[in-house]
Amino acid sequence: MKSARAPRKSARARIPARVHDDTGSAVVEFVTLGVLLLVPLVYLVLTLARVQAASFAVDGAARAAARAFTTAPDEATGRSRALAAVRLGLRDQGFDDDPAAATRVTCSAAPCLTPQGRVSVEVTVDVVLPGVPSLVDRFAGTHVRVRSTRSATVDAFRAGAGP
Repeated sequence: MKSARAPRKSARARIPARVHDDTGSAVVEFVTLGVLLLVPLVYLVLTLARVQAASFAVDGAARAAARAFTTAPDEATGRSRALAAVRLGLRDQGFDDDPAAATRVTCSAAPCLTPQGRVSVEVTVDVVLPGVPSLVDRFAGTHVRVRSTRSATVDAFRAGAGP
């Protein structure tokens, strides 16, 4: 004769159903991990974009300033043209730095506009990292210095260049 025994309940069946209820937890985990990973990624993208903008600004400004200087009729006009070119190049990318402080012009010959002479223009911009207060930057130095140097040759047959 067979005895009538009740079927055994598995261990899972003995635990109340509410303990295993995971409804909605995937959304919470996704949002939490998403925020933890997305905030640093967005900051990194903003920082790299600002440094890249500075790189474009100094490179374009130095190139334009060297060309503007070498095509000027005299050295004083050349320096003012170079500063104007640097100002435009920096402002084009959103930098309001003083062009006189950011620019250094050097010449291979004296006077600067000697035919076949080389004129080099160096433009430097300090990029403050986004979201960093100026007080912290002043003490911790959290900025990146971006610099570009471009050279141009003065035309050998420029007007007014005598033998």
